[in-house]
Amino acid sequence: MSDHTEAGTAAPYDALLLLSFGGPEGPDDVVPFLENVTRGRGIPRERLKEVGQHYFLYGGVSPINAQNRELLEALRKDFAEHGLDLPVYWGNRNWAPYLTDTLREMAADGHRRVLVLATSAYASYSGCRQYRENLADSLAALEAEGRPVPRVDKLRHYFNHPGFVRPMVDAVLTALAGLPEDVRDGAHLAFTTHSIPTAAADTSGRPEEHGDGGAYVAEHLDTARVIAEAVREATGADRRWKLVYQSRSGAPHIPWLEPDICDHLEELHASGAPAAVMVPIGFVSDHMEVKYDLDTEAAAKAAELGLPVARAATVGADPRFAAAVRELVLERAATERGLAPERCALGALGPSHDVCPVGCCPARSPRPAAAGAE
Repeated sequence: MSDHTEAGTAAPYDALLLLSFGGPEGPDDVVPFLENVTRGRGIPRERLKEVGQHYFLYGGVSPINAQNRELLEALRKDFAEHGLDLPVYWGNRNWAPYLTDTLREMAADGHRRVLVLATSAYASYSGCRQYRENLADSLAALEAEGRPVPRVDKLRHYFNHPGFVRPMVDAVLTALAGLPEDVRDGAHLAFTTHSIPTAAADTSGRPEEHGDGGAYVAEHLDTARVIAEAVREATGADRRWKLVYQSRSGAPHIPWLEPDICDHLEELHASGAPAAVMVPIGFVSDHMEVKYDLDTEAAAKAAELGLPVARAATVGADPRFAAAVRELVLERAATERGLAPERCALGALGPSHDVCPVGCCPARSPRPAAAGAE
């Protein structure tokens, strides 16, 4: 048995931190949560109340915290069943449990070497660098309080790990099975992810990956190809697919990645496509942007067009994803001990880097970031 798969080999790490975005858990939380998210941008409170209507449609509760609790339990269950003695904590960027509070708790519990799992699978400023900046801020707060400051390392991007991709393949097959039989074989696949400014996309990833769409677009396209090919093999239908975007939130004059999912559905209908499956490969769980932008807004557009659509589930707390996290933990731990473990990855891009180099997803303004090269 290789060191990569042996139980109990997380050393030198002594804890795992599940790091996520956070979300409101009641109507009174919505505006304070959005103030946290938009801090420093000068957005008026009244505008935040308008933005918060998406949350109020769901009782002011984002599903993301409940989904993180499920993932937390899935990770603990998988670790215990495989003899991996590694405690798992949870902290958020924008809502309780806050990242700084969790790191303070971890330090008080004696943890000094911490691995971090971010609930973002791809390279980008908002999906990686910003989390690293938040880690640096929290570690600086602990140091200012005179507390022990643990060393933190971030797990590599897992967009092409089999434990992330294969649950998505099964989710697409389930969604296809839910479509009427007469349109099923002709259904197009619309792979969706969060739109970001094109300037941020072009500089995502390592400097050598910068360019048209950067690592952000390249990673999504590679994952989509792998899933589409697996679905073709399973169904025997060579169906068309496209990477599209959702959840744009920027000023109209700033270019963002396109096309938008709703515009794409209009294009599909105009071209005579019989049906579509929306595949949210850019999201780890069915949080608000999936529930509203796809299940509410895009579904309404499809109904207006008379276009049959289904939506594939996200990975969530799938046991295969929990197992993938365990494999990533053991892989990184073995690397830290000077070994050369197997690094699982599907598609053409290969496994991502362990340590973000200088110039990787550069900051919008000079800010320190933990878990990367100095």
